[in-house]
Amino acid sequence: MKSPALRYFPNVVINPSDERTVMGKVLRQHLPRSCHAEWKADPNRPDPITLLQVTDRNRLPSLVPIRYGRMLAGPADFLRGAAIVMAHDLSGTPQTGLEVQLCGDAHLGNFGGFATPERQLIFDINDFDETHQGPWEWDVKRLAASTMVTGRQNNLSDDACRRAVLSAVERYRQHMRTFGDMRFLDAWYTSIDAEEVVERLSTPGAHRALKVKAPRKTNVGAMSKLVESVDWGYRIANDPPLLTHRTYPLPQRISEIWSDYRSSLSEDHRVLLDRYQLVDIARKVVGVGSVGLRCFIALLLGANDEDPLFLQLKEARASVLEPFGRTSIYANQGKRVVSGQRIMQAASDLFLGWTHCGEVDYYVRQLRDMKFTVPIDELGGDDLAEYAGLCAWALARAHACSGDPAQISGYLGSGDAFDRALASFATSYADQTERDHAALVKAVKNGRISAETGI
Repeated sequence: MKSPALRYFPNVVINPSDERTVMGKVLRQHLPRSCHAEWKADPNRPDPITLLQVTDRNRLPSLVPIRYGRMLAGPADFLRGAAIVMAHDLSGTPQTGLEVQLCGDAHLGNFGGFATPERQLIFDINDFDETHQGPWEWDVKRLAASTMVTGRQNNLSDDACRRAVLSAVERYRQHMRTFGDMRFLDAWYTSIDAEEVVERLSTPGAHRALKVKAPRKTNVGAMSKLVESVDWGYRIANDPPLLTHRTYPLPQRISEIWSDYRSSLSEDHRVLLDRYQLVDIARKVVGVGSVGLRCFIALLLGANDEDPLFLQLKEARASVLEPFGRTSIYANQGKRVVSGQRIMQAASDLFLGWTHCGEVDYYVRQLRDMKFTVPIDELGGDDLAEYAGLCAWALARAHACSGDPAQISGYLGSGDAFDRALASFATSYADQTERDHAALVKAVKNGRISAETGI
């Protein structure tokens, strides 16, 4: 007997998970899993430096050299800042046609820990600037490639790097199968405990990040680090060029910006926000790929200086994936980021919202909420394999929330055919990334690109 919902919406039919698994398995007949192993640059592949320069448009010119300086550090740093290059390359790779909400930049460095509104520390994806709907394979391939490139930069052998990639893809496949068998609500409620993540790693830096750094990364902790006392009260302390008060035109339009941001919050969160008073705004440089975008931090105070709230306003541009897929349904790119984050994360920030200033869209979130990252540049072979697997677990959960985990699992199967294919892909793409990084080094050397290092 059909449910009441199906009587009203006869076209809405969800097949049982075992039937959807078979549907995924059938896809192998048209797209063998082994075909994902191939990576060879198209003869007409655009120059990677030219692609990077496309994303420099409308960035703050004075900060762009810092971006390239950070990407110069090594191939893994280059890959992290070159999402547009890999987006272009992935667009030509095989696709099953099964779409999910993509992270869009599933690099190993874009996972980490943070506190939920219930004050539990969990581990999840923590960067959604490029989130967009698209083929699930794209995120998995970027994760695999970043694992291989990171391992090489950490001076690990290719065998060790390959084992780490195999571990990641195997974990993604196994967890996707688990999510395919789950009730939808149970999959949505699943989260990864940050303690469990760190306990699985032997790297001292991972334990230090959780036990020492995370407890300090709070609003109260940021008050002593980022704020100075002045005659009229408090203000964010300048630390040029990374932290300055060059915020024009935000202060002049703050009423409009704040009203739009406030409207993006749920009513109960507006009540909480309204208990704080905006005190100061400053521009703060963050990340690698984000350097040069308009990113600001705002200091708000409650009843006194012992009740601070720091918010980050970060420029949101169209995802680098959009030219290679469907057009975004969001008029405001900040709303795109926020919506993708809410779909993919197990728990999201109370103050997550969006706004705009003139033609620039922003998303807003807390600057620090017990956030921590595992130092991936310190990971040895065993830890890299374990950590990549944990990131793959988080990615599988995120994809399961918007896609069909049973169909994806059916395509992946219970064997390691897809795992081995991705290991081969990651090896070839790591070679490509090293060539692209060398091209950046050459471009800086011959003056085509300006770079500032050590900042």
